[in-house]
Amino acid sequence: MLAAVGDLVDDIVVHLSGPVNEASDTDSKIVRRRGGSAANVVEMAAVLGHPTRFLGQVGSDTIGSVLLDELASAGVDLECVRRQGRSGTIIVLVDQHGERTMLTDRATCTQLAEPERAWLDGVSTLHVPFYSLTDHPLADTATILIGWAHELDIRVSIDVSSVALIEEIGASHLIETLEILRPSVVFANSDEATALGIAGPIAGAVTVVKNGRDPVVVYADSQRITVPVASIDDVTDTTGAGDAFAAGYLTAGLISAESAVVAGCQAAAQLITSR
Repeated sequence: MLAAVGDLVDDIVVHLSGPVNEASDTDSKIVRRRGGSAANVVEMAAVLGHPTRFLGQVGSDTIGSVLLDELASAGVDLECVRRQGRSGTIIVLVDQHGERTMLTDRATCTQLAEPERAWLDGVSTLHVPFYSLTDHPLADTATILIGWAHELDIRVSIDVSSVALIEEIGASHLIETLEILRPSVVFANSDEATALGIAGPIAGAVTVVKNGRDPVVVYADSQRITVPVASIDDVTDTTGAGDAFAAGYLTAGLISAESAVVAGCQAAAQLITSR
């Protein structure tokens, strides 16, 4: 079972027809969908046919109920979800090239506290977006779960998550945190890798660097493995692609790094082309 701890939020996605006209109107297409990095990972893993569990706190409002219903319909285990307060919302601005900028209000997501060891029953991999390690009490909860995971010989993966996050807390602090938490796998995109100065395994973990359309680079021990990415035409929205990649990679089984990357790329492509 793959479990992920973190956010389940309401995404309001704004597809921009062109540059934003400041202090005026900009033509857009606006849609709503379920979001949150941790929720994205477990949903895609469930779609791929693997048992998954979401660990997080969701608002006690109607939005929260709708978000949970969508995860449940994908087959995600929600027995450990807490309900309290106001659900989080993210505004996702998607430009004409498919790149996205996010305005976040995580609300009750960051208030998850007092974890239970039973949350890890049957879990083989615990995935933690670094977003879950920044705001308290969620950060304390995620850290405790990671400690229990090590005690139970559960694989831990951490996604660096955001360049803005790196700039906010500092690259050295983020790397120190990873060294303390000792994940088995670290995910980063090319911009995040540049911000952290990644040129080899970070914190001793297998380090997977995604480069958009360019090959994925995996650093494992003294090896540098490059895996080509299949081309996808007419990409209009890359939101959640990195989370889908993590789901595919982590559920690929104990196979080679190359095969795990291919599985991750296939999952990301499945998400992108399904929109």
